[in-house]
Amino acid sequence: MQKGEAMSPQDSRAAGAEAPEEQKAQNQGRNQGGGEPTAPPLPPSPPPPGPPEYPRPRLIFHTQLAHGSPTGRIHGFTNVKELYGKIAEVFNISPSEILFCTLNSHKVDMQKLLGGQIGLEDFIFAHVRGETKEVEVTKTEDALGLTITDNGAGYAFIKRIKEGSTIDQLKTVCVGDHIEAINDQSIVGCRHYEVAKMLKEQPRGIPFTLRLVGPKKAFDMIGMRTRAPKSTEGKMANGRETLRLRSKGTATVQEVQNEFDEQATRRVDDLLESYMGIRDVELATTIVEAGKDKKNPDDFAEALDSVLGDFAFPDVFLFDVWGAIGETKTGRM
Repeated sequence: MQKGEAMSPQDSRAAGAEAPEEQKAQNQGRNQGGGEPTAPPLPPSPPPPGPPEYPRPRLIFHTQLAHGSPTGRIHGFTNVKELYGKIAEVFNISPSEILFCTLNSHKVDMQKLLGGQIGLEDFIFAHVRGETKEVEVTKTEDALGLTITDNGAGYAFIKRIKEGSTIDQLKTVCVGDHIEAINDQSIVGCRHYEVAKMLKEQPRGIPFTLRLVGPKKAFDMIGMRTRAPKSTEGKMANGRETLRLRSKGTATVQEVQNEFDEQATRRVDDLLESYMGIRDVELATTIVEAGKDKKNPDDFAEALDSVLGDFAFPDVFLFDVWGAIGETKTGRM
């Protein structure tokens, strides 16, 4: 073959290799035009380089059983049920043993109760089932003097006892006790507002029975009867990120609430206790988020019904919440 003469496809196959498509195109150009071979097309330009992507580090939290245990490490949870599962796995217990968790305190301290947010540096203490007790209660007035919350995984428990109330006279009933049954009817799996409604509907003057499960206590905690002061309920430290747990969807890392959100959430939580006998910082936060950007009460009620329709909040509660959010915006406390 002479210099400059193109190899035919037959010659290429005889040499034991198929010519690539680009080479075939060049050969065709030479055979037809007889000129210099054309350059292959340039590859498309790569996109301009952006900032390097650094994956968020895996969030690892430290935990202990509140009555005493070694320290464990947990990660990879997105809601409270998964959190309890991770803690149970570390300590080789059933998730159903966990009543509730507190942050940075092993005591039954309702100011430290784990709700919908965990600071990235918080230490989690898990309070597990302890003594079971049955108490006979007779209502002498419409309200028992209880504030109920739940752990987000099917257990309702006592968050506050009003001084001088019917329940306050029963010294075996304590803050932190899980209400397991009313008159032998199990209420495991009920939300706090459902339990509060059942208790409110108990008739006056007719005894009924509460089956309670207290959190297991270390020896130095036995005999303690605690109440949560109202003034700082739900208050969080500022200046750090938190992991926001959600009952639906993925947990997200976000800044701690700003001053407006914190004050509005606290006021809404107070209204939940006044109207429904429950306290729930996560629920109050959801209500504030639904209402803070709305222009009028009707839009607020519609937004709230779309996310919390199961609660069937009374109109008077909605108007008071709307007023509290508005007053917080304008600085009237």
